[in-house]
Amino acid sequence: MTKGVINRFKVMDLSRGSVLTGHVIVTTVRCLVACVAIIGVASAMGFDPAASGLERLGAIGLLVLLSLAAGRLTVALGLAAKTAESAGKATVPLIMLPFLSSAFVPADTMGAGVRQFAEYPPFTPVIEMLRGLLTGNPSSGDAIAALARCAGFAVLGYVWAVSTFKKRA
Repeated sequence: MTKGVINRFKVMDLSRGSVLTGHVIVTTVRCLVACVAIIGVASAMGFDPAASGLERLGAIGLLVLLSLAAGRLTVALGLAAKTAESAGKATVPLIMLPFLSSAFVPADTMGAGVRQFAEYPPFTPVIEMLRGLLTGNPSSGDAIAALARCAGFAVLGYVWAVSTFKKRA
């Protein structure tokens, strides 16, 4: 384009946060589609949650909040990485954390050493809250911890991503 043509068009002023938010929205939607697929397979295999309608809405809300928080963190990790390969590898610890929690086996059924470790990873309160919602036994203690951790991850990811983006731009 020539300089005269460029001057005829007004350039839209976008905040740096909005570009990052677009990436987070895509990541969140992708994660929610994966959750729907997993729930569909679980339902086909006979999983029937004992949750009421309100508890199911709570579970959906928690999944959306967790997906949003994970999306914010992965965008920040991607921006902090020096190469595309290291950006992919940077999210591996985040992916592994649910495996080191009570996601597959409740923490109170584990041995002493493993139980202590499984009780404190970042995703344990979220998993326990989701399990409680789907089985019809939600706990307010798990709810507060789960919401606080999701909100904390989302804020941390947002602040980290915006500051990294500003430095690079």
